[in-house]
Amino acid sequence: MTMTHLTKTTIVAISLFILTSFSFGAGFMLGHVSPAQAEDVPAEFNVFWEVWQIVHQHFIDQSMLDPKKLTYGAINGMLDVLGDQGHTRFLPPQESAQQKESISGKFSGIGATVGVGENNVPLIIAPIEGSPAEAAGLQPGDFIIAVDGENVTELQLDEVVKRIRGDAGTKVVLTMYRPSTQKQFDVPIIRGEIKVPAVTWAMVPGSKIAVLRLSQFSANSEEDVIKSFNAAKSAGAMGLILDLRNNPGGLLDQAIRVISQFLKDGIAVLEEDAQKNRTAYAVQPGGVVSDIPMVVLINRGSASASEIFAGAMQDHQRGIVIGEKTFGTGTVLQPFELSDRSTLLLGISQWLTPKGRLIRKLGISPDIELLLPEGAQMLPPSILRTITVAGLLQSQDTQLLKALAELHALPKFNDKAYQNFLKFHLMK
Repeated sequence: MTMTHLTKTTIVAISLFILTSFSFGAGFMLGHVSPAQAEDVPAEFNVFWEVWQIVHQHFIDQSMLDPKKLTYGAINGMLDVLGDQGHTRFLPPQESAQQKESISGKFSGIGATVGVGENNVPLIIAPIEGSPAEAAGLQPGDFIIAVDGENVTELQLDEVVKRIRGDAGTKVVLTMYRPSTQKQFDVPIIRGEIKVPAVTWAMVPGSKIAVLRLSQFSANSEEDVIKSFNAAKSAGAMGLILDLRNNPGGLLDQAIRVISQFLKDGIAVLEEDAQKNRTAYAVQPGGVVSDIPMVVLINRGSASASEIFAGAMQDHQRGIVIGEKTFGTGTVLQPFELSDRSTLLLGISQWLTPKGRLIRKLGISPDIELLLPEGAQMLPPSILRTITVAGLLQSQDTQLLKALAELHALPKFNDKAYQNFLKFHLMK
């Protein structure tokens, strides 16, 4: 695959943590399948066994005839035909165990979310805040060309993950291609123990605005949101910026619970099955963040449950959504545990916004589209806690600055001087 072609590669829906985890599009149910349940096997399946027997009898390199590898390869081939590449997928036993561990918010690796392009070329969806991947400068949309010098553009995503995986303290060299600059470069990364806090927060210097960064919808996200908001409110916050940039998603129950903290009533999200039947998930009562003025920040690294959240805020007109179109992960995955402890993750339905807008492959478009300048770094709460007002205004996080300007334009603030100053900065 040429670099010119890579610049045209479009992103397909997938959200998978590099190394030891991936993020569910929104929750899951657990199923078990046994051979006795395999009814109505079509006659065409006999052709598979014919090929199996011929290969075992006549293939030149008999050492390659590993039954497990052949079986797993056949499964992956079948799933590829479904057209839900990267989302519907098969996890061998070891990877199955790793993904169950991931949603706890702690794992070893480089700390990034990886996906695939239209031609199955692996790419970075989002680095995790404070991770080795973020420190190394990896950005959403960067393609992974090679791992430790070996080309991986034609490998299955699971194989790419295996090559990147390793113990904390060990080194891996990724060869990346960045479409925006059309440059290829090597990135050495020391793997580490990754701890992913669900929520971090900080007051924006010189303002009464708090930024809550939700890194993923993992266990206890609702509790962390409530604690962080209450702390911000005690610190004098009169407005809120919820930063979902590079949030790869998470658990369905947490997505609904977090959405419910920001809305008073109505529908949080719709689920649609293959027969177009829809199930509505209602907003749960008692939300503590339902009145404060807010802006939601999204980018192409926002996927899955974060898209559900942004779509709900738009449909309920709860706050302005600023940034870039999101990733477009909308398939509802149901894991089926198989007899050898491997797992089939099958897309059985899809998510829609409360008003019925499709998320899968389309993403959520922001109310105000604003791309960060090339090479610009987002300002996480860890930096906002120490940065000065001058440093804030000199930063290139134009999405955050635009969110501040929009909030200060509201009657509750009526701070025209601050708003105009921010607008002037954004126009420079």
